[in-house]
Order: sequence, then C-alpha cells, then structure tokens
Amino acid sequence: MQNRRTLLALTLAALPLIAPAQEVWITKNTAAKFSVDLTELRASAGGGALFVQTLQNDLVRSGWFNIARPATFTVRGTAAAGAGMSAACELFDNSRNRALLNKAYNGTAAETRRLAHQAADDIVFAATGKKGMNGARLLLAGRMGGGKEIFLCDADGGNLRQITHDNSISLAPQWAPNGELFVYTSFRRNNFQEINLVDLRSNQRTVIAAYPGIDMTGGISPDGGSMLMTLSKDGNPDIYVQGLRGGAPIRLTKSIHAGQASPCWSPDGNAIAYVSDHSGQPQLYLMSRGGGGGKLLTSRGSQNVAPDWGSEGIAYCSRRGGRYVVCVINPATREDRQISPGDCDYEDPNWAPDGRHIFCTRTSGYRPTICMLDTMGDPPLALPLGSGDWTSPACTR
Repeated sequence: MQNRRTLLALTLAALPLIAPAQEVWITKNTAAKFSVDLTELRASAGGGALFVQTLQNDLVRSGWFNIARPATFTVRGTAAAGAGMSAACELFDNSRNRALLNKAYNGTAAETRRLAHQAADDIVFAATGKKGMNGARLLLAGRMGGGKEIFLCDADGGNLRQITHDNSISLAPQWAPNGELFVYTSFRRNNFQEINLVDLRSNQRTVIAAYPGIDMTGGISPDGGSMLMTLSKDGNPDIYVQGLRGGAPIRLTKSIHAGQASPCWSPDGNAIAYVSDHSGQPQLYLMSRGGGGGKLLTSRGSQNVAPDWGSEGIAYCSRRGGRYVVCVINPATREDRQISPGDCDYEDPNWAPDGRHIFCTRTSGYRPTICMLDTMGDPPLALPLGSGDWTSPACTR
C-alpha cells in the first residue's frame, strides 16, 4: 500500500467509489538534444574512469544531450585519482569555436561521484542556461526486510544509505531548503505518530509534534522557518503551520465535515496547496499562507492528491482511467497535462531542482520503486536501488 494512499486513509473521510474511467491524454514537448563528445576527456583507471562514466551518464539523464561524434559540444580535460580526486573540464562549443566552461574539480576519492555530478550540472548550465539536477539528493522511504525507514541517495540512485533506524514505519520525508535538515513522520513511539526533525550534520533528532491522533509532515517553507503539517488533535484532520524549531502550531483550516492533508508551499511562500475531500472526493485546493481562501483547483480525475509545487507548476497524483498518474497543473490557468504513461501506477511526485524532471513512485506488480519522469517527453528512468520497496521521494532543490 502506497504512502499517499495510507495518508488518505488516515486523514480523509471514507472515499466514494471510483468514478468511471475518464479520457487520458498526454502532451509531450520533446526537447531537441545537443550532441556532445567526451573522447577528449582523458581519464586514469579507477577514480578517473568513474568520474568520466558518471559524468557521461549524468549528461544523458539530464535530457539535454546525446553522446555522439561529430558533436555540437566537446568536453576536454583530464580526470585522475591519486591522493584524492582531481579533474579539469573544458566545454567547447564547436559551432561557435569557443569555450563555454573551464573549471577544475578537486576533492577526496570518496567525493568522485559528487564532483562528477557537479561537473555535469555546470556543463548543462553552460550549454543551455538551465539549472541541472544531477547534484541533488533524494530522501526515500524504503523497506528492506522488516520496518520502513528513511534512506538517502544521489539523484541517480547511487550512494544509498540508511538514515533512520526506528524499527517501525517512517513516512513522508520533507527537506528543508538548506539540504541539511529534514522532517518525517515516525510510528516508533508505541505505534503512535510523531513528526521528527533530523539534522544530518549532527545526526540529532528533535520531536516537533506528538499529539494524539494524526501527525503527518507537510512542506517546509522556502525560507526554512516554518513547516506545514496535518494534525487531528482538535477533531478533524486539518492543516497547521508551526516553527521548524518548535512553538505552538497555528490552525489554518477548520472544517467540520471534511479532512485536509498533504500541504505544500508555493515557491514564493505566499500560498499553500493541499488536499481536501470537501467536495466528496479528494481534490486540490489553494489558500493563502495565512489560511484564507480554500479555492478549488482540480476537477478532472476521481482522486487528486499529493501536490508538490515547483517553479513550473504543481505536480500531483490523479486517478484516471483506472490508474494513478502524475500530472502537472498551472495554478493560474488551471491547465493540466499528464506526465506519466498509463502502464502502471505513478504516485508521490516531487520536483527535481531543474524544473524539468519529477521523481515519483512507480508501482508494478505490487512492487514500488522510484523513477524519474521528464516533462519534456523522454521516457521514465528507474533508479537502480536494488531490492526493497521504495516510496515517497523528496529531492533537494
């Protein structure tokens, strides 16, 4: 059972039967790709080869490049591992006969992949003017045996490591903007929910909320000062806001006959998207940061849940044609488009920092894993996480 479905079961009133299948439509805007030649990037064995291979994989994953000769761009330089890792990369524009990037990357041998991710993002920006996403990190809820814990990995699925050891159920991780703090919901306290704040620098954990009933994490504000949460301590599940370091929660929604869940901030921090079953089925709503509004946003699909608001719109999960699919909606015009294919269920969407890609949970044959969707038309890419059940990706931005 997916985390978002569990969240709905915990926070929303009983759902009506699924509506008849609706028309599914997919709009693709496949971007033209640039050719890039890496044969002039010389690498030593071991760490140097790992740097070049990681860089090549990242450039392809970015969606902007094909590896080919002759090419529009050539990457020149060296990558060698000795006492540490040292690489020098020049991005040369063959069509304009000039260098667009010339940069050195130095670190420890253990930082080889991180340095390659950084170089890939620098090349993407130099060639396209677009922000990259390869240097981002993902939080995941993962089950490898017994309980479900929070894990951390690179954007390509590498460097996977376990963060929590609650021996229980851990859900819904959310990053703070600094990429060093995150919050999540845990059932470690005698199977009761609590919201925890984790500092990755010190491994310190602080309990933020542990009220009777439902305590579920929501998004952290863009300024890093406060967080949204779903609490049922005053009756129905409602949306609250609270200081990230503590303080009394402030109730933003007050509904007697409906449940609210899954709140997230707009990129400027002035608005909040959330889920409510006020209309009889889960739909997305918008309100101001102070709690005013409650404007219905979605209407297509029998269930619209799990919003994540990025620079290019609100990504969300919608039940259409008997499947859960990932869609993106423009909150100003209410125009939406389906991003994921209809081959299986796609849930838990979360924007990558490039504003082009979306990480999500893909479930096929009752086994959930993490994949990356491309809003410009490239096919989904599965992250090589190995065995286990993986859900709820949350990406640094």
